[in-house]
Amino acid sequence: MQKKVILAYSGGLDTSVILKWLSLKGFEVICYVADVGQDDDFEAVKQKALHTGASKVYVEDLKEELVTDYVFPALRGNALYEGRYLLGTSIARPIIAKRQVEIAIKENTKYVSHGSTGKGNDQVRFEFAYYALLPDVQIIAPWKDPEFLSLFKGRTDMLNYAKEHNIPVSATLKKSYSEDDNLIHISHEAGILEDPAVECPLEVYSKTVSPFDAPEKQTKIKVFFENGTPVKIDNLETGESVTGALELYTYANKIAAENGIGRLDMVENRYIGIKSRGVYETPGGFLLWEAHRDLEGIAMDKEVMHIRDMLIPKFSEIIYNGLWFSPEMDFLMSAFNKSQEVITGEVTMVLYKGNAISVARYSPYSLYDQDLSSMEIEGGFDATDTKGFINISAIRLKAHHLVLGQNSPYDWRPAILPD
Repeated sequence: MQKKVILAYSGGLDTSVILKWLSLKGFEVICYVADVGQDDDFEAVKQKALHTGASKVYVEDLKEELVTDYVFPALRGNALYEGRYLLGTSIARPIIAKRQVEIAIKENTKYVSHGSTGKGNDQVRFEFAYYALLPDVQIIAPWKDPEFLSLFKGRTDMLNYAKEHNIPVSATLKKSYSEDDNLIHISHEAGILEDPAVECPLEVYSKTVSPFDAPEKQTKIKVFFENGTPVKIDNLETGESVTGALELYTYANKIAAENGIGRLDMVENRYIGIKSRGVYETPGGFLLWEAHRDLEGIAMDKEVMHIRDMLIPKFSEIIYNGLWFSPEMDFLMSAFNKSQEVITGEVTMVLYKGNAISVARYSPYSLYDQDLSSMEIEGGFDATDTKGFINISAIRLKAHHLVLGQNSPYDWRPAILPD
C-alpha cells in the first residue's frame, strides 16, 4: 500500500518538481494549496497538480482566519522584527502548517512535505509547527535530502527535469529573485537583490505605488479599534466605511498601496545565523500598526507600555523563528491581550506619498488630562511639590558623583577649581 504524503504545494517550479519526485519514489501525493491572499489562479494550480501526479488537491481559503487569528494578535503585540520588519511571511506560516497537519490527520497519514530551502527561515517555521501540532509527524524535506540535492544543483536542473517529465512551468532563468505573496505583504529576495549595495530596481515592486507617483493630495481616514483590534475604517474623503476583519485589512492594503505606503528594504538576521537582504511591501500592515501604536499612547498606562515595549523584540523573534505554537507564545499572548483591554477608540490619519501620519486620536479610556498637561493652566497638583520630588530623585545621582569624584567618566570639573 502506498504511503500518503501531504505536500504544501504552490504550483511553482520547486513544488511541482518535488511533487513529481515524490510520486516517482512511490508516494501517493496529496497536494494542499493554502489561499492566504496571494494572486494566483487556484483552479489552474489544482489542475496542474493533478496533471503532475497528485491523487487529490485541497485548496483551502485561509484569509479570514489569517487576519483574525494571526495578523491581529501580532498587531496587538506591535510585532516588529529587528525594529523594522512587519513579519508578513512569518505570520502566515503557522496557519499554513496548521491546516496541513489537519489535512494529514483527516487523510490518516503522518507524512508531510514542504519545498523550503535548507538556508532559509521557512523550513524552521514549518517544521516547528508540524512537531508542535503532530509530535510523531514524519517530515520529508527534499532540499535537505542528499538524493534530491544530488539531482538538483540549481534552477537549470529543475527546469530540465520539468521539461523531461512534461511538467508545465512558467518559470524562466530571467527572473532571478524569489517572492512570497500573501494578504499581509509581498517579499522579494535573492538573485539580483543579493548584493545589499545595489539599489532594488523599481520594477521589482508590485504591490505598492512608488511614493513619487502617489497622488498629490492627501487621503484622510479614521481607524477604529476595540480592545486593540481594528474594527472599522472610515474614509473621510469619500465617505466609505469598511468593517469586517478581512474586508478591513483588504481595504487598508488598497488605500495604503495607492499612497505608496509600506515599502522596506533591509538586511536582516535569519534564524539560522545568515544575514539576508529582503525587500518588502506591507501597505495595510504599516498603516494599521501606526494607528494602533498611536492609540496606545493615549489609553495605555505608562508602566504597562514600557514593560510591553521590552517584550516586543522577544515576541517578534518568536514569530520570526517559527515558534507560534509554543509555551512562550502562549505566555506573551496572555500578557498582550491583557494590555489591550482598554485600547479602544479612534485614530485620524493622513496618508500622503509614502507616509501614514496620525494627526488626532480619541479614546473613552483616555488617560490624558488636558488641564494636567497644559503649560497654560495651573492645576492638577501643587507645583511646589516637584521641588521635593526632584530632590529625592536626585539623591542617587549626588551619591554616585560624590563617591567617584574626578574618576567619574562624566566629570566635567577642572582638576583645580578656581577660588
